[in-house]
Amino acid sequence: MSVTNELWPSLSGILVSLAAIAVITGLVVWRGRRRGSTTIALDAALTVAAAWTMFAAAGAVFTIVKVFAVDFAEFHGPTAVYVDWPAALPCSEFGSSGMLTCGGTNLSDFTISGASLGLRMLAGAAILSTQVLTAAPAAMLAAICFQTLRGRAFSTTVTRTLTVGAITVLVAGVASDLLSGIAATEALRAVLDPESPWYPHYYNLSLTPLPFVGALCLVALAAVFRQGMRLQRENEALQKDTEGLV
Repeated sequence: MSVTNELWPSLSGILVSLAAIAVITGLVVWRGRRRGSTTIALDAALTVAAAWTMFAAAGAVFTIVKVFAVDFAEFHGPTAVYVDWPAALPCSEFGSSGMLTCGGTNLSDFTISGASLGLRMLAGAAILSTQVLTAAPAAMLAAICFQTLRGRAFSTTVTRTLTVGAITVLVAGVASDLLSGIAATEALRAVLDPESPWYPHYYNLSLTPLPFVGALCLVALAAVFRQGMRLQRENEALQKDTEGLV
């Protein structure tokens, strides 16, 4: 993530991250070619996925420590509070040509200072579920590449990894969608008076189909690998029978 007041500095920050990934991948490819490796693509994928997983794990640890180390909490979920645009922002109520139409947005990114431990834990759980969701693909890719490099592409470890990954994506995806809105609404209810016009009297929750689609794809992929294991065992048995006849 890169936040600046100019476009190119923001892009340059992202490009630096992409360049770092490219450099790591290039080094792995260069080293593999020097050794005459035939698994360069797998080596590069394993390196990038492992690094991604380690950074994600470090971020998760930071999130957990932050819950107990600071007295504020950050929330990034939709709420039922509708915020008008600033009065000084030039806009037209009727959408005049060449002019911004007046409107507003839901309050979705804010910080509560002096938050209770319960609020901090709720905010941390929302962030942690998102981190787990984004780290799951990297962890699965690293496990699959590692097993493939060991010559065990079709193994129970791979199928179990995909099955566990499907469950993780489903649970973390649903939790990420729901906890962010729940945490943000509970935070506003904790700091606003029920008589306030800003008090959220109901939850603004939504659930995307992506976790379900992702979990279904992973379960199907696990079934493909399971079928590959069965065919591999049949071929090995057939080969032994053939050798016995010869």
